[in-house]
Parts: sequence; C-alpha cells; structure tokens
Amino acid sequence: MTKRSGTSGKLANKTVLISGASIAGPALALWLHRYGFTPTVVERAPELRPGGYKVDLRGVSIDVCERMGILDDVRRASTDMRGGSYVDNAGATIAEMPADFFGGRVDGDDEVMRGDLARILHERTRDDIEYIFGDSIATLTEDADGVDVTFEQGEPRRFDLVVGADGLHSHTRRLAFGDEKQFKRHLGAYISIFTAPNDLDLDRWETYHALPNKLVCAYSSGGESTAKNMFVFGAPELSYDYRDMAQQKKILDDVFTGDGWEIPKMLDNAAAADDFYFDSISLIEMDSWSKGRIVLLGDAAHCASPASGQGTGLALIGAYILAGELAAANGDHSVAYERYESLMRPGVEVNQKFAEGFAKEMTVSSKGKIRLRMALVRMLPYMPWKNLIAKKITEDVQKAAFAVPVKDHKEYSVYEG
Repeated sequence: MTKRSGTSGKLANKTVLISGASIAGPALALWLHRYGFTPTVVERAPELRPGGYKVDLRGVSIDVCERMGILDDVRRASTDMRGGSYVDNAGATIAEMPADFFGGRVDGDDEVMRGDLARILHERTRDDIEYIFGDSIATLTEDADGVDVTFEQGEPRRFDLVVGADGLHSHTRRLAFGDEKQFKRHLGAYISIFTAPNDLDLDRWETYHALPNKLVCAYSSGGESTAKNMFVFGAPELSYDYRDMAQQKKILDDVFTGDGWEIPKMLDNAAAADDFYFDSISLIEMDSWSKGRIVLLGDAAHCASPASGQGTGLALIGAYILAGELAAANGDHSVAYERYESLMRPGVEVNQKFAEGFAKEMTVSSKGKIRLRMALVRMLPYMPWKNLIAKKITEDVQKAAFAVPVKDHKEYSVYEG
C-alpha cells in the first residue's frame, strides 16, 4: 500500500491502546492504522496464543475479510471439513452427515482454526503495529483529554482512547465497568477443547459421541497431522479460577471419568495438553459498551458464546465498524462509540438469541432422548423433506451471519491499495 497525502485531516484522538491480541484486537489495529491512527496492542500472554477451535466465517464477516485483504489467506487455511459422524459406545457409526449440513454453510462461507486466523492477522499487522506481549493493564485513569494507563510490567503511558478486546473475562471491562457477574449470563454448559494426537486417524472429519448431559468430539482439519478433542457438559455455574489450568483439567476429569468410548484416552490427552481451553458457554449482556474514552469490542462487549458460531465473525465486523466510525468522526469518540453500538447491537442480539437456542441442543438430558435424536439423524438422508430441513438450518445460520450491515469507509483510508 502507498500512503496518500492530506486525506485524513487532523484526528482528534490518534493514539489507541487495545487490550487483547486474539482476533478483535489485531483486526481493529489493522483498520485503525489504515485510517491514520496509532494503535498499540497489549497482550497478557507471552506470545500469540496457539490452539483453539474451528471458527466460522460467514456472510458479512467474509466481506470484511475481503476488505481487509486477508480472504485469500483465510481460504488457504480452511479446515476443508468433509463431514461428521455420531458413534456409539463401541465406536460403531450411528449416522453420518456432510459438513454443510453440520454447519449450515453455503458457497462463499469458510471455516478456519482460531489460531490460524490469529496468526494471519498478526502477520498482517506486526510490521506496522506496536505489540506488547507478556503484560497487562493494571489501572485506567481517565480525564478530559486522555487516559493514563499503568501496566503490570511496563512503564506508565498515556493514550487518547482505550479498547478492551480481551474476551469473555475482559480485564478492561472489569476495570472500567465493574465485576463480570453483572454482565455474564451462564447458559448452563461448559466447553473444553485442546490439541491431541490423531488417535482415530481422522481426515477432515468430526466424530461425536453423546452421553446424557454430555457431548464429546474428536476432529482433524485440513493440513493438520494432529486432532482436536472437545468436551461439552451441562452444569450450573461453577466456581473456579479461569486462569488455573490444573484446576480446570481436574473439573473435566471429575465429570468424565468412568465414561466409555475414547474418553479415557481423551482425558489423558487433556492432562498433557499445553493449549488446553476450558470455559463456560455464556453471554455478555451490557446496557452500554463504552464509558468515556474506553470502549469494548468483541466478546468483551457482547460474547455470544461458542454455541453461536458467530463470535469470531462479530469480532471482525465490530472491529471494522468501530474503526470506520472513529475515522468518519475524525476521532471524536463520543460520536463514534454511539454509532458503533447502534449499528452492532441489533445484530448482536440476533446472534445471542441464536446462541441460546443452540446451547440447549449441545447436550441432551437422557439416554432415551439421545436414542431418539440418533434415530432421526440416521433417517434424515432418506426423508423426502431432508432438503427443507437443511434449507431451514442454512436460513437460520445466514440470518445470524448477515444480521449486522456494514458500509464502505474507503474514503477515510490514508493508504491506497
């Protein structure tokens, strides 16, 4: 890209601190830099976080990836999943379904591993953006002209604006808005995922095993020699330290010890995993996503839970809209934050409602209900109305994927190309 001269005007608030280097933070940094701002990204982890689960990019988020110039990279990193199957306790296949039926995908949609998307965004921004790894915000003190920030490790600094893009358990949100309990709504289940050996020799395939109030899955995506193991289980809200991996692994072990199929081996994989992820399936619901010069983005503002399949897409879309509105308002945060929220909130509410419904479907309460569901899945390919069912699933998914409209902000870019 070549820089334009004199097209951006004088920005009212140019320096922006972004907390979080997963998806939303680097995406926002990319757009802010493109519009002439000076973003800095701080991340508690010592390096880019690996691992994570498959994330769907659909509808508007695909459009945003294309505008960012990363769509070709996303396509190359595609999971290229072929389908999935349900198996019984002995490992015998109960039913199979193609990948597009599992996810309601249509032409143009894609699916990548979260870690791959984070890498793509970091590679696109690391030469232009200041990244601070291994540190975190300690305090935020706002006045009429900016925000004084102290860090747990580094020297204090001053920024014009601060963005919390640090996930469900956002530390920025806690500092600016208060305790997480005010905003988090537990949907009745927990999820864990981690990298594991491909013990089932899976090739772009998902294998599910359902138990009462539990679901386990192993899958391997395109280009990967390893697999992912996933556990989901229903439970009321648990008390644990979300940074204590050993405690989380024990919770998982306590819940699934004694279960059959490949679960004992998968629990051993969990014990050995260094990219172990464990969290509640929850929503974040807030009356406002901004307070003064501080604003929240992605899961920090409106987590739609892993059940929605749209959290990553909403993070990319939100980053595009927030940066674009800041550019359109020439850096006036009070105007930009209000526009950003008014554009995002209706679509976020659609996706959160979608997540509520899907979260209930992830765990089935009894063996009888599991048998009934498996019978329906097994019969589905032979039902005359199977295409109508597939169409309905796709329509629901696409409604969520196109719930947030976006507009063009090209005129605010200080770069050509």
